[in-house]
Amino acid sequence: MTVIGMSRDESIDRLRQRTTPWDIVVIGGGATGVGVAMDAASRGLDVLLVEQSDLGKGTSSRSTKLVHGGVRYLRQGNITLVRDALRERTLLRNNAPHLVHDLKFLIPCHNLWQRLFYGIGLKVYDFLAGGNNFGRSHGVSTKHAMVAVPGLRRDGFRGGVIYHDGQFDDARLLLNMARTAHDHGACVLNYMTVTDLTKNDKGAITGVTAIDQEKGEEFLINSRCVVNAAGPFCDSVRKLDDGNCEAMLAHSQGVHLVLPRAFFPGDTAMIVPKTPDGRVIFIIPWHGHAVVGTTDTPISDPTLEPVPQVDEIQFLLDMSAAYLSKAPKIEDVLSIFTGIRPLVKGDKSARTASLSRDHVIRVSSSGLLTITGGKWTTVRKMAEDCVDRVIKETKLASANCKTQSLKLHGYTESSLVNDPRGFYGADLEAITALESEINELAKPICDSLPIRESDIIWAVRNEMARTVEDALARRTRALFLNAEAALKIAPAVAQLMAAELGKDDAWCREQIESFESVAANYIPQQGSK
Repeated sequence: MTVIGMSRDESIDRLRQRTTPWDIVVIGGGATGVGVAMDAASRGLDVLLVEQSDLGKGTSSRSTKLVHGGVRYLRQGNITLVRDALRERTLLRNNAPHLVHDLKFLIPCHNLWQRLFYGIGLKVYDFLAGGNNFGRSHGVSTKHAMVAVPGLRRDGFRGGVIYHDGQFDDARLLLNMARTAHDHGACVLNYMTVTDLTKNDKGAITGVTAIDQEKGEEFLINSRCVVNAAGPFCDSVRKLDDGNCEAMLAHSQGVHLVLPRAFFPGDTAMIVPKTPDGRVIFIIPWHGHAVVGTTDTPISDPTLEPVPQVDEIQFLLDMSAAYLSKAPKIEDVLSIFTGIRPLVKGDKSARTASLSRDHVIRVSSSGLLTITGGKWTTVRKMAEDCVDRVIKETKLASANCKTQSLKLHGYTESSLVNDPRGFYGADLEAITALESEINELAKPICDSLPIRESDIIWAVRNEMARTVEDALARRTRALFLNAEAALKIAPAVAQLMAAELGKDDAWCREQIESFESVAANYIPQQGSK
C-alpha cells in the first residue's frame, strides 16, 4: 500500500518555494498548536505550523494519559468544563478509536459514607456525559474491589466505586493529528524557531522570522494571521510582540512515576480522589507498565526539560505505599517524567492546583492571537474556537469546522486494543509490509520493550523523527517507560537513523551524548537527587 508520510525535507522545500502569504502561521507544535493547524487545514485554509523543538517535546507528551471529563473539576464545581470535556471525550474516541479506549477506574473507599458520596458524584458525572460510548459507574463490594485491582491493599478499605473514562497515548495522538493536518494540506515543521514577529508601518503583524535549527537558515514568513499556541512558552512569544506585556501564565509542574506492572496488575486503573494536601492521584496501567501521578508544584519559569523534585517523587511513593499491597521504593521506579502546565493566572493568592483549566483566547492590538490554558481532552474544541476567532478577525473565507466528525490519520474500525502496536491503526499494515519486504526490520531491538527496527525506520520516513530522542521519547515511548532500557538501545537507534538520514559516525556520537543528557532527568537515581 502507498503511504504519504510527513517529510521535513519536503516541508522545508515547500517553505523555501513559497511566494505568497500563508493564511495562518501557528507557533507551537504541542496539542493546541497541532489542533489549530488540523482544524484550519481541514476547513481549506493555508496553514504553516512551526515548532522550536520536536512535536510534543514539552507538555503534550507528558500528561497522565487520560481523555477525561475531570472528576476533580466536578468537585470544584466547574460543571461547564466537565460537561464539555465529557462530550469531547466521546468525539475523540469516535474519531481515533485506535488511540483512545475505555478504561475502568476504582475509587477505593474507607467506609460506606465515602461509597455513597462518591457514588452520587459519579452518577452526576454519568449524567453530564449523556449518551456516550463509555461505561457507567456503579458501586462494588470489598471483594469485587480486590478482584478489579489485585494490587490494592487488603486492609482499611470497604469496597469502592467503579467509573469509566478514556485512556490514550498522548504523543501518538499528537502525531496522528499532525499527520491529519498534513493530509489536509498543512505544512508542518519541527526544529523551526520563531525569532521575531514582523509588522507593517501601522504596527500590524504581517508574519514571523524563523530559523531552521538543523541548518541555521533564516526564513522571512508572511502570513495573514499569526497564532501563538506555544503552551508554557506563550508569554515569550507575546514579548516578541510587546516587550512590556504582563504575563498570562502561572506555571506548575506535574511528576509521574513509571513502575513495573507487578506493582499494579489487572486492567482497572485507580484514583485517590483526595490526598492529604488536596491533590488527586491516579495509578494507571499503560503499555504494560503502571503510571503514578501527578503532582502540582508551582515553578517560576518553564523549561523544555523540567526536573522532578525530591519531595514530589517521595510524595508519589508515599501515596502509592498507602494504597498498594506492594509498596514501591525509588529503586523500583523505571522512569520519571515531568510536564509543565500552562495555567492562566487568576487570583494571585490561588494555588496552581485550583487555577482554571479552561482555555483563553486573546488578541493583541497588533493582531497576535494567543490561545493558552485548556487540557488535552478539550483540544479539539479549543482549536475550533481559535480558528473561528481567526476567521472573525481576518475575514478569511473558509468552510465550517469539520473536526467533530473528522477521522484522524490511522483511523480503523478493526479492534487493535490488544496489539502492542495497535496505536499505529491503519498504518500498521504498511509497517508489517515493510517488515515482510526486509525481514531484518522485524527484529526486536529491546529485551524489555516491544520496539522493532521497523518502528525506528517508520518514524524517520513518515513521522519527522530527526533525533534519537524523537524516536525513543515520542515515536516510541521507550524513555517514558524504562529510561535505562532506552539508554541501552540508543546506539543501535542512532545507527538506524543515521543510515536513513545520511548522517555519519560523528552525528551518532553527538546524538547518543545528547540523549544521555536528556535521559538523566528520567532516571530515578539521578532525577531524585
